[in-house]
Amino acid sequence: MNEQVDFEAQRASMVDYQIVARGISSPLVIEAMRRVPRERFVTPRMIDCAYEDGPLPIGAGQTISQPYIVALMAEALGLEGGERILDIGTGSGYAAAVLACIASRVFSIERIPELAERAAHTLAAEGYDNVEVRCGDGTLGWQEHAPFDGICVAAGAPTIPETLKQQLAIGGHLVIPVGSEHSVQSLRRVVRVSETEFHSDNFGGVRFVPLLGEEGWS
Repeated sequence: MNEQVDFEAQRASMVDYQIVARGISSPLVIEAMRRVPRERFVTPRMIDCAYEDGPLPIGAGQTISQPYIVALMAEALGLEGGERILDIGTGSGYAAAVLACIASRVFSIERIPELAERAAHTLAAEGYDNVEVRCGDGTLGWQEHAPFDGICVAAGAPTIPETLKQQLAIGGHLVIPVGSEHSVQSLRRVVRVSETEFHSDNFGGVRFVPLLGEEGWS
């Protein structure tokens, strides 16, 4: 019980000092960050580090993103509640859980089978029954469930995959890091204005693992 109280205190502190203090203002995102037990999405040996201000290894050469970055990307999606979201790069499933607190459905794609299986198990065990995880090439999206109100990509792409842009609903937001495979990328947001028109803005420098796949890095 004390351990649980400790994690709750760490989570509250993380939200106050890592999220709100850095300018995240969406009440929906802040509440989601308060609700999701990040300690359940890290490996057992990293559990004491669950609320540290940085990414953590989760195996298979992948990481769980820094809490602030998860919140920043969620806020950049402009969610109001009830949306259909495509989450690319499931990893531990933590970001999918945060999005699932706001959206009606989250479709999450992970290319590494062991991570996809573990994330699906964790999400189900934690009661996130509005998340569906599959193993596959995230750069090709999930056409059967398109269009999406939001697409969140947790890996750095050389360019913005055209397939993902086309699976975005009109008015929808795509958030994706774009740039070098092995150094800093820029976090970009693309808004689909019409069938043929897209608007893009930049949220600054980030560092993600490379987005591998047909429309990513080879």
